[in-house]
Amino acid sequence: MSALPAAEFEFKTVTVEAAGAIVETRPGRATRQRQDLGGGMALALVRVPGGQGVIGSPYGVGFDDEHPQHTVLLSPFLLGQFPITQAQWQAVAGQLPPCRFASPNRPVENVTWDEAQQFCQRLSKKTGRAYALPSETQWEYACRAGRLSAFAYGPTLTSDLANYAGQHVYAGGPVGVYRHVTTPVGQFAPNAFGLSDMHGNVWEWCADPWHASYSGAPVDGSVWNSGGDAKLRVMRGGSWHDTPDSCRCAVRSKFAPAEGEDYIGFRVRLAKLD
Repeated sequence: MSALPAAEFEFKTVTVEAAGAIVETRPGRATRQRQDLGGGMALALVRVPGGQGVIGSPYGVGFDDEHPQHTVLLSPFLLGQFPITQAQWQAVAGQLPPCRFASPNRPVENVTWDEAQQFCQRLSKKTGRAYALPSETQWEYACRAGRLSAFAYGPTLTSDLANYAGQHVYAGGPVGVYRHVTTPVGQFAPNAFGLSDMHGNVWEWCADPWHASYSGAPVDGSVWNSGGDAKLRVMRGGSWHDTPDSCRCAVRSKFAPAEGEDYIGFRVRLAKLD
């Protein structure tokens, strides 16, 4: 099997200060590979560089399940540049879940963890490559893109940078827009790895069962299958109707794998690099 077509792409990412004003706009460059889905549809995957990162929040910050903060060392991996869209779902799996906000370029939503797993299986069979949900550690590492701040853009979040319930504020951030709907993927500035929509829009399923803390968590980015509560699965990133606090890099949430909501979607990773 030939390798996925790859090319570098350029983008601009931003840094905000405590009140939400943009204090830096800087160019970025990443490698993107495209998986053909047929019918003119493709899946864009960004190469997330390997390296050392910090997962979770220090004691005194965040919720109890974000502790203990710990250092991880990950190998490079490919992660969807965006959440899976409704058009991509249809190209791979056919009939859509009952999406509330129907539009080809909006994230698929109302999708259960079980359905997301089935999508990965269908995608793998269709392409001959092993696709899966990211581990929780991979997701947070990719979201942070090398930052230790609350968000990939800095110490606060604005509704110019993400889709969330903008009438709520985080720390010294500004009141913004509450759109009441999902937004088309890629509408906001990407993070420093070139990934979009990691904050807000839809919660994203991860592969892991729920663990109430990080005690004993793997440090290599693998899925934490041992222990935990398999009746609940991890979600990350916040959504269109959540407060900005729920969209922080470190925030963890959980949901029953057989249930979906209009604020839950997912993105995929390629389980093995070409």
